[in-house]
Amino acid sequence: MNWRAIRAIVTKDWKVIRQSRSVILPMILLPVIILVLLPGGMGLLLSNLPSDNPDLTNMTSDMQMFFDNMPPSIAAVLDGLTTEAQKTAVLFLVYIFAPLYLILPIMVASVVAADSFVGEKERKTLEALIYTPTSDRELYVAKMLLPWILAVAVSVIGASLYAIVVNVSLWPMMERVFFPNMTWVLLALWVSPAAAGLGLGAIVLVSSRASTFMEAQQTAGLVVIPIVVLMISQMAGIVYFGVEMVLVLGLILWLIDAVILWYGARRFQRGELMARL
Repeated sequence: MNWRAIRAIVTKDWKVIRQSRSVILPMILLPVIILVLLPGGMGLLLSNLPSDNPDLTNMTSDMQMFFDNMPPSIAAVLDGLTTEAQKTAVLFLVYIFAPLYLILPIMVASVVAADSFVGEKERKTLEALIYTPTSDRELYVAKMLLPWILAVAVSVIGASLYAIVVNVSLWPMMERVFFPNMTWVLLALWVSPAAAGLGLGAIVLVSSRASTFMEAQQTAGLVVIPIVVLMISQMAGIVYFGVEMVLVLGLILWLIDAVILWYGARRFQRGELMARL
């Protein structure tokens, strides 16, 4: 591997991305909405609701099936809480929000990767890129590396912001720092890098064949469908984001990543890109 050439391509892509609003804005707005505004608003709302509020009582009763079917490890955590408001807050912000967090690395990686080749086409720089003194595999690795690094960085920083927001907004209710737990540590360090790999692996294959950045970006939205299914399944009480679930999910995603990366490396040929100029 010619890592000097790979580093040069990654550096060039990073300079281009920093000047692209269509790439930078989603990288900023998505974490702010998912990991700051939504949990902060919910935390403040629950912290200021009286314990006998009928809305809180109705919300708790609606989630009773979820409480009844959850694994013992999660039930033990909730049983240790004293009020229904605390149980509801921890249930939503620690467990139900967990699959929503995984949308972040997938979308960041997808948006950046969608620009990896389509952006070169639109900027009329793809021909110069193709003639760089690199092998097909080195060019493929260079185009995969930056989206993955950015997605992982945004995910880890986002998880840190989420922890601050959750603890601050729920401090009046919890009166202690209770977040993150082991499930979220594994989500940030084990599952989110794998989720980023899933998003960029699929989208780089698409972006090398798409005509415009918008076309590739719209296709990127399809990658989050499995995460939405996970979220709905957890709300329905079918799956639960405990430690065991997160470990297994991460392993499955890493295996899928390995297959996609292997397939993409075999299929990627700059000759096909030249034919599409």
